[in-house]
Amino acid sequence: GGANGAGKSTLLRIISGELKPTYGDISYYDLPLSIYTPKMLSKVRATLPQHTTVNFPFTVMQVVEIGRYPHVTTRKENEEIIVQVLEQTGLTDYAERTYQTLSGGEKQRVQMARIMAQLWGQQKEPRFLLLDEPTSSLDLAQQQMLLQQAANLKQQNIGVLAILHDLNLALQFADQILFLKKGKTVAYGKTEETVTERVIEETYEHPVRLIRDGDHRIVVPGKIGASPYISDAPTTTWCRSCPALQPNKILKSNPTFSQLNSMPYGKFNDN
Repeated sequence: GGANGAGKSTLLRIISGELKPTYGDISYYDLPLSIYTPKMLSKVRATLPQHTTVNFPFTVMQVVEIGRYPHVTTRKENEEIIVQVLEQTGLTDYAERTYQTLSGGEKQRVQMARIMAQLWGQQKEPRFLLLDEPTSSLDLAQQQMLLQQAANLKQQNIGVLAILHDLNLALQFADQILFLKKGKTVAYGKTEETVTERVIEETYEHPVRLIRDGDHRIVVPGKIGASPYISDAPTTTWCRSCPALQPNKILKSNPTFSQLNSMPYGKFNDN
């Protein structure tokens, strides 16, 4: 986590090999990144940048097939993998659609399928999926779907590094979390232990309230100079990552309902 300009995307680009670090080195399998050829690296990690363009009238299936380019496999095996990935990502019905006809969120899902196809398999060696703000153009349901798909890749020995602005999504899906501020580490560790009000406020210079309900925690941003329970900042949306939670029950003993009703995310009934 971290504010805009904190260095999150730069760090991810260094880890991916797109940028060279000023000093030090990045290693995969105890081998420095500098010795990997592009083709070797493409079998170790796959990257989803913030913006991806496709200038040709490819179908969804053809875009996903691009992810198989680094692999020397039979046509039949590639087709089987592509079909599996389309099923896993809920894109089977989109297979013959032209990429340019899709919405922004649908295009992002297709790009996610492409990089999943790039790493697909049951290799013993771990591989890595690097996601730069993957949920920025997705609606609520699509955010949950994409991040759950990423989480499921652990079954294939694939680790996921994702830049997320929504701390509630990070709380829901991340095993570990890193907070950056102006290129420096504020905190790093297990999500449950690392995400605290102090760390969030130090990172973003903005008041917040962490509220727990059972095994879940949610971040409620506050208004500068006012109650920490009220927010007009769009950076973190109320309970975006916890659709099953009931805000009436969680917050009844904290802010008043008149305060809650002044929040820009909708009205709550006191029942």
